[in-house]
Amino acid sequence: MNYSTLFLHARSLFQAGILVLFLYSCGSSTDNDEEKPPENTVRTLDFSGFEWIVRSSGEGREGPGPNYFSDSEDNVWVDDDGRLHLKIVQKGGHWYCAGISLRRSLGYGKYVFYVSGRIDRLDPNAVAGMFTYRNDNEEIDIEFSRWSDPDNMDSQFAVQPSDIPGNKERYNLGLSGETSTHSFDWQPDSIDFISLYGHDTAVSENNVIHSWNYKGSNIPPDKDERLKLNLWLFRGQNPSDLKEQEIIIEKVEYIK
Repeated sequence: MNYSTLFLHARSLFQAGILVLFLYSCGSSTDNDEEKPPENTVRTLDFSGFEWIVRSSGEGREGPGPNYFSDSEDNVWVDDDGRLHLKIVQKGGHWYCAGISLRRSLGYGKYVFYVSGRIDRLDPNAVAGMFTYRNDNEEIDIEFSRWSDPDNMDSQFAVQPSDIPGNKERYNLGLSGETSTHSFDWQPDSIDFISLYGHDTAVSENNVIHSWNYKGSNIPPDKDERLKLNLWLFRGQNPSDLKEQEIIIEKVEYIK
């Protein structure tokens, strides 16, 4: 073999090696990659101009409750009008709850939730929550539930730990229409809560359902918290009427 032939042979081997490395790094069509489950199965969605992570508990149950949480589109979705739906549904003998968390921390400011539907008519075992959360002792809550007692008031404002006297305010919504607005204004030295009839945030003597000013010692710091929205079952019980539960949030606003 002369030098010219040897050079051509070496170049062919080199080019073949490059091709093998390319196929190995990119994957060939015979690897059936499309049949492999994705390594990252976290579902996200866009709602009210923010990116949210949809909660899933996998095959087990988690708190609160504990409950099964599903990231299925049967449980959590945004409709064509941009409204968020959170729903408790039954599948395979289990009730699956719903929840989402904001991707990033927002900190001090006013958080406003525009709700559509008769949230005061949730099943007594259902709990709807709109809250900031860092840990169980650094949390600000607006919650709608009768906590499994049909005679209980249906709503509350709370700052955790809520078992400390003065850290919780119970009230009834008493809705007469299909819309309501709820907010908390979180500042370093106070938190102002309010619930209003309708979707007009201008406060008047005719639209205030209930308000509460908190100046206690458990105001959380604005550090690494996440805004969360959820719908779950108290103590993991079935809905008392065995019917699916749903809340609709038309919009969330954050005012720095």
